[in-house]
Amino acid sequence: MAPPRLYLDWNATSPLHPHARDAVLRALDLFGNPNSVHGEGRSVRAAIEHARRQVAVLTGADAAHVIFTSGATEAANMVLTPDFKMGRTPIAIGRLYYSAVEHPAVREGGRFSKEQTTEIPVTEAGVVDLDALGALLAAHDKSAGLPMVAVMLVNNETGIVQPISDIAKIVQAQGGLLVVDAVQAAGRLKLDINELGADFLIVSSHKIGGPKGAGALVTRGEVLMPLPLIHGGGQEKGHRSGTENSLAVVGFGAAAEAAVAEFEARNAAISALRDRLESGMRGAAPDVVVYGAEGARVSNTTFFTLPGLKAETGQIAFDLEGVALSAGSACSSGKVGESHVLVAMGRDPKLGALRISLGFATTEEEVDRAISVFAKIAARRKPAGEAA
Repeated sequence: MAPPRLYLDWNATSPLHPHARDAVLRALDLFGNPNSVHGEGRSVRAAIEHARRQVAVLTGADAAHVIFTSGATEAANMVLTPDFKMGRTPIAIGRLYYSAVEHPAVREGGRFSKEQTTEIPVTEAGVVDLDALGALLAAHDKSAGLPMVAVMLVNNETGIVQPISDIAKIVQAQGGLLVVDAVQAAGRLKLDINELGADFLIVSSHKIGGPKGAGALVTRGEVLMPLPLIHGGGQEKGHRSGTENSLAVVGFGAAAEAAVAEFEARNAAISALRDRLESGMRGAAPDVVVYGAEGARVSNTTFFTLPGLKAETGQIAFDLEGVALSAGSACSSGKVGESHVLVAMGRDPKLGALRISLGFATTEEEVDRAISVFAKIAARRKPAGEAA
């Protein structure tokens, strides 16, 4: 009898946390429209507002500044726009600057045209080149509008942490807006939108143990806001129309609450597992390359290249052994190709890389099994230079 499958792709999506599952099951009985004034509607509204407070605690924000969306991609498309307002006064954003290692949801530029976007280079260590950012913003044409900078706090492929506070100082000095994709950071780093210096944070439910179909754009204030992406009945204080997905939102809030409550114990355990994994991998294949190991990374991510093994070949080999992992981001319709993150870091992308990401339910036994499978695959690869 084959052993049960082993899930090691938590950066792509997380299994539902028990706390979130319980919250969703309870919410199934709350059937009213949250925008109705009767008792049934008020019950659902109360559940949504409770979830809003839970997400606010996760992000160090005011609950009034949490705008629920269908996910992080919608939140990105909502905030990445040249059209803002201050009260009723239109405010133009002249250009979007995004780091070379951003998620496709940001790299696509949202509502900016391609001509209005500029890529910020990163160093070989995978972090934003601060001097290059400073030079780009110093040369920004302010007559066209304010500059906007979008940088992820944690890279979804490598787990590398960006120096957001330093980036914020550079952006603020030039009068710009800073958008931070905190999707992979939530639950893995302590978040505080004010301490980070971000104007906007993007977070996602299903990355932290909540259901798919919910995310949030979190703002530092309400003075300068993007024009709505979705128009209609004026829900979410006019920022995002459409009846709220109350089941997903309630689950999102519960997952956020669990992430805060379990933060210390969860990350200490996962960090030990990640170290155990990488030690075992190096023991089985000393030539394995682990990206970002010398710098700041979140505790759960191992992004690696095994010389002599192409990423797509390795992904299939692990899958056949019952191990689910990924070749970079899982958010591009299942495509497996060259990693733009490796390219941006100046690494050879030809072999590609594989990503193992751990989560709150990962065990020592599962990590040891992953090491065993890794050793098996590493032993049968072709010599370096003869990639499989």
